[in-house]
Amino acid sequence: MAETARLGSRVRALRRARNLRQTKLAEMLGISPSYLNLIEHDRRPLSANLLLKLAELFQLDLQQFAAEDDARVASDLMEVFGDPAFDRHGLNSTEVREFALSSPTLARAVIQLYQVFRSTRESALSLASQLSEDRDLPGVDYSSLPSEEVTDFIHAHENYFPLLEDAATDLWKQADLRPDDMYHGLSGYLREVHGIRIEYVDSSADGGAVRRFDPQRKLLILSEALPRSSRKFQIAHQIGLVQHSPLLDELTRSEATLTADSSRGLARIALANYFAGAVVMPYERFIDEVRRTRYDIDLLENRFGASFEQVCHRLTTLRKQGNEGIPFHLVRADVAGNISKRFSSSGIKLSRFGACPRWNLHTTFLTPGTITKQLSEMPDGAVYFCVARTVAKGARGYQAPKAIQAITLGCEVRHAKRMVYADAVDVDQKDALVPIGTTCRLCDRDDCEQRAFPRLQVPLQVDENLRGVSFYAPPAGEGS
Repeated sequence: MAETARLGSRVRALRRARNLRQTKLAEMLGISPSYLNLIEHDRRPLSANLLLKLAELFQLDLQQFAAEDDARVASDLMEVFGDPAFDRHGLNSTEVREFALSSPTLARAVIQLYQVFRSTRESALSLASQLSEDRDLPGVDYSSLPSEEVTDFIHAHENYFPLLEDAATDLWKQADLRPDDMYHGLSGYLREVHGIRIEYVDSSADGGAVRRFDPQRKLLILSEALPRSSRKFQIAHQIGLVQHSPLLDELTRSEATLTADSSRGLARIALANYFAGAVVMPYERFIDEVRRTRYDIDLLENRFGASFEQVCHRLTTLRKQGNEGIPFHLVRADVAGNISKRFSSSGIKLSRFGACPRWNLHTTFLTPGTITKQLSEMPDGAVYFCVARTVAKGARGYQAPKAIQAITLGCEVRHAKRMVYADAVDVDQKDALVPIGTTCRLCDRDDCEQRAFPRLQVPLQVDENLRGVSFYAPPAGEGS
């Protein structure tokens, strides 16, 4: 195994995910902390011996460890250059991947620059629309999207934060929580330990906000529209913010991926949500029930008094060494296809800016409230098993609008039989596979009738005498 000098960021992410200081990991590897620091900053190579030690210590799949981050960067970069703005340059997938592999740091910078470009372009279009309609002009944000930086931050930690898991376990002891009455236990703890009262207000009050904390009055204001599961989740979230603020600062302050105060603020909220999920669904008890029910989300909702989305999100965090769950990917999107949450431990490549229309993430809107299943095959032959369902938010009465979103949870097909949803599915049946891709610009499938854009690798050729299965798909033969 050859030495490589491009694994420093992965070593650093691995160490932080296990909550280890450089001195401790250096001691475990038998090297000096200063040398480990040089490795993490790619100023010294990670030798084969050290890589094998890491694999032994943390039960790593060496092939995945060496390739996963590079593959993600290459995939994101392919999506960037899939923008029609780059069409005239004639870039191909081989050139883009070689650039990502040879200069991963520069590739990440290009991805971030593209995010700024997209934000600026969308702001300019919005500005032009406002001018044409003679309305007041909103503020224009030219920064990179904080949500994307937080997504990268969560990916870097594999969506597992052991310090927050420990804090949630401690709260169960401190508050003497009971599974059958967690709401009163949490609200009592918030009042007695932190002096914070809870007040419920009409769903139409306070601009429709579901939670507002007034630090001067020490008052947590919750909307009466919140269901029971969300009420205790929001209380646990508030405990996380007030009791573990230094820990949230520690986890976010030194992260290079979080470049702005807005990103760090959003990351604090995401971590407080993680803490709340760990309180409502304690790790050891939750994973025991997960295995007992075989990932039956409906049963897990009932047993933990949580929502469908809360359970799905918690399932993606089960990465405790020696007691892991299935490595899942999760995506949340609205009916227009806008992705508001994404995470992948399954290996599937998720788009930053859209999703394949053949995915059951979209078709589940046709059967709201019902779980749909899908065996999906990517162009590289990788097969995934996914379940999806719609969720409704904003239940503030009959006449109030409700936001409908879709949640999809998926894994590699080799894990599917561990889930109750795969019992009636022949995972080896090739005819059942739905061919999907990342996005149209990056997908090699020419026979897709839902293609909305031409492939990046193939320049658009217009022939008025020929028509394929879609406008952008080249025809297989004459006619059509």
